[in-house]
Parts: sequence; structure tokens; C-alpha cells
Amino acid sequence: MASLSSFLLAAAVATLFVVGSYATELTFKVNEGSSATSLELITNVAISEVEIKEKGASDWTALKESSSNTWTIKSGSPLKGPFSVRFLVKNGGYRVVDDVIPESFMAGSVYKSGIQL
Repeated sequence: MASLSSFLLAAAVATLFVVGSYATELTFKVNEGSSATSLELITNVAISEVEIKEKGASDWTALKESSSNTWTIKSGSPLKGPFSVRFLVKNGGYRVVDDVIPESFMAGSVYKSGIQL
């Protein structure tokens, strides 16, 4: 019976390894339309909501989805980075990545979240 238990354990570990290897790290690409007063982020995976928190802010600000996986905020005053991002995973919960977009972000740059989805 011990060999059956060992086999089941090995099968479970192998399954976790295979499932885990298919996960994709969430990235945020700063789109070309971004400037000091607007930020347009493109995600590489589908998420439901995106909010940012500017440096020193106490509240989160929602971004609007303008097209598939593209999230935009426009402000009347310059945005203050670095930016933390809070997002809702489809069929999941909220996740937060602190200071993922630097203050000196550049259009075309891709920033990794460190979160596997």
C-alpha cells in the first residue's frame, strides 16, 4: 500500500508542476499615448478592473477600459509616480502590486508584476 501512496504523491506533484508551468506573469505595458497627465496601460492577460494609487495618495483611482486589455486614466494635473496597481482577476480576487510603474515611466516600456496568473 505504501507504493500506491508514493505513486499518488508523485502524480500530484507532477500535476502541480505542469499546471504551474502554464501560468503567465502579468505585465503592464505603457502605451504610446501616455504622458505626464495620462497613463494608458496594456495588460498581457484579461483582468476585470484596474486602479492605481499615486505616490503619497490615500485613495485608489479607477482606470477606464478603452479596448480589450487597455486601461486609461486622464488627469488635469501631472500624475505622481511610482504607481501601485490594484486589479481584479477574472474569476478571482483583488491583487495589489506596489510601485510597479516607476515615476519616470516611458511609453513602450513593459513592467513585470511578479504575479503569475
